[in-house]
Amino acid sequence: MGSSVQRIVLSGYYGFDNSGDEAVLQSILLALKEQGREQGITIEPIVLSANPERTRQMYGVRVYHRMKLPQVLKALRESDGLISGGGSLLQDATSAKSIPYYLGILKLAQWLGKPTFIYSQGIGPVNRRMFDGWIRSVFKRCAYVSVRDVESADLLASMRFPRERAQVVPDPVMGLPLRSSGASSSSGESGASGLTEASGVTGVSGASGAAGAIETSGGVGASNASGASGASGAARAAADSPLLGAVSVGASSAPAGVRTVGVSVRFWNRDRSELEALSRSLTLLLAARDVRLRFLPFHLPEDEVASDYVISRLGGDHGDRVEMMRGIAHPQDMLEQVAHCDLLIGMRLHALIYAASQFVPMVGISYDPKIDQFLHRLGMKAAASTTQFDAAALTAEAVSLLDGRDAWAADKKAVIEQLKAEAQRPAQQILSFFQK
Repeated sequence: MGSSVQRIVLSGYYGFDNSGDEAVLQSILLALKEQGREQGITIEPIVLSANPERTRQMYGVRVYHRMKLPQVLKALRESDGLISGGGSLLQDATSAKSIPYYLGILKLAQWLGKPTFIYSQGIGPVNRRMFDGWIRSVFKRCAYVSVRDVESADLLASMRFPRERAQVVPDPVMGLPLRSSGASSSSGESGASGLTEASGVTGVSGASGAAGAIETSGGVGASNASGASGASGAARAAADSPLLGAVSVGASSAPAGVRTVGVSVRFWNRDRSELEALSRSLTLLLAARDVRLRFLPFHLPEDEVASDYVISRLGGDHGDRVEMMRGIAHPQDMLEQVAHCDLLIGMRLHALIYAASQFVPMVGISYDPKIDQFLHRLGMKAAASTTQFDAAALTAEAVSLLDGRDAWAADKKAVIEQLKAEAQRPAQQILSFFQK
């Protein structure tokens, strides 16, 4: 405990080409590094990833395969502790296997006598009551527990986990900086040089690694839900899609007076009714205002296919008023894209978090309580959901936020700054443990 070097294993939904979850990892790495510097501790992270080589290249850290038990045990034995961190890891809406996997990693660490920490997790939904006792038991043995919203803390309390032990903090991605801020892109700068090559926007550079992620994520991670079962097949067919070459793929600035609206979509409903409704909304928005739609796929490659689905239904020839940024794998590259938008319309939680962190107004489309919970922290509500979607109402909300962007940013500035500052709290608390 007295050593100035601490090796900490990070367990999460890492290595699946999901920009939001990669942003969680990078945010935690950066927060640990910053807090370590302030507290005089050198952190040597060890990441459990579905794609060890890619994670190693992106962040310059030691990596072991998350699904190979000998490697997991080796990582834990070499470590001084384990962080189970970020995202919606403990939920059974998408798979009954997610909760056992992440609790199993925590339990292994505890059996080996390693301190364990829960880092800003979103808990639930947990529909199978058989998991309650296991979650409570494992969490009670954790040295520190933090969750990203009040609803998660309340759910833990309903499982008879002491409410006072669950610290409510922001999602770690609220603290993710732009590259231009001067912050390192990883816990060790050695990984930064390979990032630019891996995250270009002129091709589907992340697709090869993501294909495997789609096949495996249903078993151990936060995979797509009911309507996404067809996404794997759609992604595999992406190369044959005539639409892949039909939209702009390079980063470009909108002409003077043209505002950029970022769009982050995913497959959810089996009948694609929510994407049909969104297509109608975006068609109305193109008619109502001089905007450029910039599609930002967060989970590769299926979000690119979902984006193509929406684009194909916009109708007419919109020329350079519609584009898609392909193959963006590194979270800071995606954050940069969001930062250059005037508005973001999103079905991905971390697309909305990216926008908030950059003071970009957002229109949320809810498919999961976590969307509503995040927007609630900003004093906002989702403009639509996958079950109730009024296309005209969403367009009206988008127009209102576009026209009132400065007023929105001024109104939300205080709460966003507070969330950004509080995003450091879990790293601060965890490193304080190693000072004892």
